[in-house]
Amino acid sequence: MLRLWGRTSSINVRKVVWAAQELSLELQRTDAGGQFGLVREAQFLSLNPNGLVPLIENEGTTLWESNTIVRYLCARHAPGDLYPEDLPTRFLAEQWMDWQQTTLNPAGRDAFLQWVRTPAAQRDPAAIARSVAATEPLMELLDAHLARHAYLAGDRFTMADIPVGCEIHRWWGLPQDRPARPHLERWFAALRARSGALGVLDQPLA
Repeated sequence: MLRLWGRTSSINVRKVVWAAQELSLELQRTDAGGQFGLVREAQFLSLNPNGLVPLIENEGTTLWESNTIVRYLCARHAPGDLYPEDLPTRFLAEQWMDWQQTTLNPAGRDAFLQWVRTPAAQRDPAAIARSVAATEPLMELLDAHLARHAYLAGDRFTMADIPVGCEIHRWWGLPQDRPARPHLERWFAALRARSGALGVLDQPLA
């Protein structure tokens, strides 16, 4: 049994749900964070002193940080498959997972917060414009990479595609124009077709 705390409106929780579904793991999820609370309670903080979601417990192991959880689940349950054993391939996957957290997510965050979590009368168009200006060159970079590779780490789906796929789902769900990116669109369509992505890449933003 994999226990997960976190609301599915969180991009970071969706990564973990998707990984668990790809691995056919039995998942028990408890809503936490945002309007659900729990994250400032003593019991939760004893497991994750950051007071953030996601948090998992799995066979005596407690972990937080979404991409680390995805790595752990894939390494434990799909070594050589979602978690590549070949070191160059593994660290290519690691590279894209780190890029999602450190580069792509910060660039797109303000546009998401303004469009989805800010009342229309209070939105800051300049903040959206800055976020778009920071994010679209990264989308171009990703499209160019996917012109040469079927998936982020090569010719097959790996753990790397999960966090970046969640980020693209969020960016493309915003009510704004975007340039055509044929290779990125082909890759994302392949992700959406995966049974493990059901309930993740087909959900509205919140």
